Amino acid sequence: MRAWFAQRERAIDRFRRQPAATQERMLRSLLRKGRDTSFGREFGLGDIRTAGQFGQRVPTFDYERFKPYIERMRSGERDVSFPGRVTLFARSSGTTSDRSKYIPVTRESVWRNHTLGMRDVATVYAGNYPSSRVLEGKTLTLGGSCVREGANLVGDLSALLISVTTFWSGWFRAPKIATAILPDFDAKCEAICRECVGERITAFAGVPSWNLALMRRVLEYTGRQNLLEVWPDLEMFAHGGVAFTPYRQTFEELIPSAGMHYMETYNASEGFFALADDPARSDMLLMLDYGTFFEFRDGGRIVPLEGVECGKVYAVLITSNNGLWRYEIGDTVEFTSTDPYRIRFAGRTRQYINVFGEELIADNAEAALLAACRATGAVVSEYSVAPCYMSLRERGAHEWIVEFGREPDSRERFSAELDRQLRAVNSDYDAKRRTTLEPQRLTVVGRGLFLAWMRARGKNKVPRLVNDRRVAEDVLSFAAGWGGPSEKKR
Repeated sequence: MRAWFAQRERAIDRFRRQPAATQERMLRSLLRKGRDTSFGREFGLGDIRTAGQFGQRVPTFDYERFKPYIERMRSGERDVSFPGRVTLFARSSGTTSDRSKYIPVTRESVWRNHTLGMRDVATVYAGNYPSSRVLEGKTLTLGGSCVREGANLVGDLSALLISVTTFWSGWFRAPKIATAILPDFDAKCEAICRECVGERITAFAGVPSWNLALMRRVLEYTGRQNLLEVWPDLEMFAHGGVAFTPYRQTFEELIPSAGMHYMETYNASEGFFALADDPARSDMLLMLDYGTFFEFRDGGRIVPLEGVECGKVYAVLITSNNGLWRYEIGDTVEFTSTDPYRIRFAGRTRQYINVFGEELIADNAEAALLAACRATGAVVSEYSVAPCYMSLRERGAHEWIVEFGREPDSRERFSAELDRQLRAVNSDYDAKRRTTLEPQRLTVVGRGLFLAWMRARGKNKVPRLVNDRRVAEDVLSFAAGWGGPSEKKR
């Protein structure tokens, strides 16, 4: 294990020092592998020698434009956009649409991207904490579920990875594979409680919201007050999928230990892209040698990695060993450093509100919400924001649908502080608050509502900002018929 860590530390240091050369090597390798595929012949990949030629000859794709290639892969056709047949597909309903997306997951991407990323989490963690004993225990991984569709295995990325990396899964992970991929969340939590309470769990990994629900179930099952009473050697949570800020305080209360470390990762269905390598920083190192060639969109302009600027937010495009070419994944990132290249997840390209010209983005919402929570002692478990449209008699507004883990000392003060902070971090919002926008409207829903809604709708994440009222109306309609704690409105 130490030899592996040393090898990867050298490789990571190499791409930190030589980012352009590393990315050039990734592109050459991908072009070589893709040239004899149907996609490669269509766009002449075999004749491309430079990144400039690549950008000129190959168009950019979103899911709808690339979907015909994916459908051919799903039907069993070989060599569509990557050599061989693809039999793994990560299915996602997205965050603002009910339409399922099927992201191809090649065997090469399983091992040279996703699994390598998870191993590098261990590499970096061990380097940062040499006295750590995290590898002496197991990592509790709350997987999703997957099903057979003909010859294909389709489902959540986590379930696919657990299913096809059985040796790796059995050695380092808990619970058993069959338990980890159970489709029923309640049954899975009960089985994990039975299997894992007696295990030596030193870390856990996954999406904060689902893990939080599991951890609460563990405490109910054991009758303990915090997780250290269940797993005294717990020291690390590798999290990703959503911003951790709204959850941090709750996790710190569940795991009251100065020795507990939180490590952010960026492992999407489309690929493993970044991880937090420096505990003193709040950003992530962009991983450049995982078989992915990165490009970034700034408005209508596509820029290579060496063209990005610190402080700017870009949409992410990838060409990768999962058979996606110049594919816009729907995420935005902000660069915090270019030596080495570090990023901070900024949100989804479609998660914003700009109905009134206010241009509210996820970063604004997260920063304002954190400040409001600190000022009022609140803990927000989940939230979603939607516009309230103008009428003849009323100005417009934003409706914040909020689930509190802990109530603020005053909802009125929470609302006022949230509004004040939003105006402070977003000058466009402040300007519209002076003219067309009323203060935000706060709708508080019962604890567990958003988790129940995600389960009912087959979603893994709560859409934070939506530029129309479809999600908000669906959540409120679901809340009206929900059997959990009654919602309260203000």
